[in-house]
Amino acid sequence: MSKAAETTLKIEGMSCGHCKMSVEKALQAIAGVVSVSVDLEKKEGIVIGTAEREVLVKAIEDIGFDVVS
Repeated sequence: MSKAAETTLKIEGMSCGHCKMSVEKALQAIAGVVSVSVDLEKKEGIVIGTAEREVLVKAIEDIGFDVVS
């Protein structure tokens, strides 16, 4: 089993609390995610868990936001 790691994602397109909640909900639904923290002002999401970065990025892009780094 993989060791839980912290992944930071820069997310473009979030403009309100609803956007933030949508991103959090999408990330929390992924297997292996232990915790999610999304900062609207920093345009940043921090995920702790064993999920692959590519899976996290796809989940965010699937709901209409862009991951820029």
